[in-house]
Amino acid sequence: MNISDCFIEGLKVIEPAVFPDSRGYFFEAYSSAKLAVQGINFDFVQDNQSRSSYGVIRGLHFQIPPYAQTKLVRVLEGSIIDVAVDIRSGSSTYGQHFAIELSAENRKQLLIPAGFAHGFSVLTEFATLLYKCDQFYSKESERGILYNDVNLNIDWKVPVDTAIVSEKDQHLPAFATIEKYF
Repeated sequence: MNISDCFIEGLKVIEPAVFPDSRGYFFEAYSSAKLAVQGINFDFVQDNQSRSSYGVIRGLHFQIPPYAQTKLVRVLEGSIIDVAVDIRSGSSTYGQHFAIELSAENRKQLLIPAGFAHGFSVLTEFATLLYKCDQFYSKESERGILYNDVNLNIDWKVPVDTAIVSEKDQHLPAFATIEKYF
């Protein structure tokens, strides 16, 4: 398992060791012991799975304390652009984002600690995501940031005229107006 730091402190890209043979392949998608050796210790309590079609943009979502979530995101089918926005007010990278292509083919995972808003866009006909969370979902703690906030300048890699965004996500507040919970 290869674990790489990103330019935003706390974000990590995890790439499993894949063992292919004539029958297919095998890899450990998650090993708490192997992550612990790298100083990554989270007690994941909930797995979420979603499937979306091409052009869907979901996000940017987060939960506030005490239900703030760390997420470990991977793709089971298709390809996405996964985005994490630093919303930790004391961070030197506050307001910056990190984007990475996660796919069933590259098998990369993104570890997103609490203190980040998260979203993704679907680049293939369909994409299925599985992500682990270290806190349970709490509707009262749910918050978000407008996905197309001009100050964040996120390239979702989906043409504007084909983007599919929920009514709820279209009316989230701009980054500059969110409360500082972290």
